[in-house]
Amino acid sequence: MITARDLLPAMPLLMLDLDNTLIDRDAAFRGAVTAFLARHDLPAADLLWVMTTDASGLAARHKVAAAMADRYGNTVPAAAIHALLDQGGVDHVTLADSTREALGKARADGWTCVIVTNGRTAQQEAKIRHTGLDHLVQGWAISEQVGHRKPEPEIFHVAADDVAAPLTGAWVIGDSPQADIAGAGALGLRSVWVANGRPWGQAPHQPTHVTGDVAAAISYVVDVATTGRR
Repeated sequence: MITARDLLPAMPLLMLDLDNTLIDRDAAFRGAVTAFLARHDLPAADLLWVMTTDASGLAARHKVAAAMADRYGNTVPAAAIHALLDQGGVDHVTLADSTREALGKARADGWTCVIVTNGRTAQQEAKIRHTGLDHLVQGWAISEQVGHRKPEPEIFHVAADDVAAPLTGAWVIGDSPQADIAGAGALGLRSVWVANGRPWGQAPHQPTHVTGDVAAAISYVVDVATTGRR
């Protein structure tokens, strides 16, 4: 049976990572940790220790909380540590003008933009809304809510279904070789790796293209689709 949805023209799908791709998650968390240390009269030099323990958000939250409790247990209430990790620097997150403009251009050119991110629903949605990304993308899929994490294919399928767009011809943009680039490669999708100053290492799948930042990545994808150049 043909439905109204079947008659809609297929729009190109652009799936974008959130942390350290669309937003500088590490800078935001660094700002939150700096404020946390000052508020509790802790050594400013501990910033490096906390950031290393956090591992760009890849370390399990309960392990980070346990490590901080062990280090600061006598001087910092557990509730304060949990509040820091629950917020994850949301109040410090910003969206670069270049990223905002690139997303606007992609939308104007007919792209369907959806965020695909690992993390906890409340924290990731807070970042999306705090930065205004909720007005720049058509939707988002968050691992806690979906029940699957990148690079598992299910989260990409959910993201595509939620915005009623086919995965065929889709692009993935992200900073993680494993979660984003390998996830895209396993599905046969093209991808752009956001290097953030890092060299590309060995991985099962190679990105279609490498850029220094997300604005350049978005512009590249839109340009390829428009001109056919690679």
